[in-house]
Amino acid sequence: MFDHCLYFNTVALGRQLERLWTRAFQPFDLTPSQGFMLRAVLDRPGMLQSELADTLKIARATATRALDGLEKRGLVERRSTPRDGRECEIYPGEDALPLKAPLNAASAEVTQQLKQRLGEDVFRQFVDQAKFIGGHL
Repeated sequence: MFDHCLYFNTVALGRQLERLWTRAFQPFDLTPSQGFMLRAVLDRPGMLQSELADTLKIARATATRALDGLEKRGLVERRSTPRDGRECEIYPGEDALPLKAPLNAASAEVTQQLKQRLGEDVFRQFVDQAKFIGGHL
């Protein structure tokens, strides 16, 4: 019935991927959204909150709520910028630093599993097409 529906098929795929990433980040007691956010902060300490939202392709309000949860756990800290007190730089908290390598390894493992199931070319082509489509909507 919905074989040619972009919405239906991408949402169904999203649910399947959500389950894979949930299992990957479960040992860290993080949701997939939290895991990817923390990985971004660990990769680029001092990123502005607005840049983080842009990187993750989420609304700034969504980034604020997610950061609130990570901050309560001591995994990130916000620092006002000297240029504009309304904007915050995001840094990994002390408790987050030891998680960088294991989070990246867990992510790499899921990616490798997907590449094995789908094939390297199909995986790469799909990611490229998804980014292209997302950039044109």
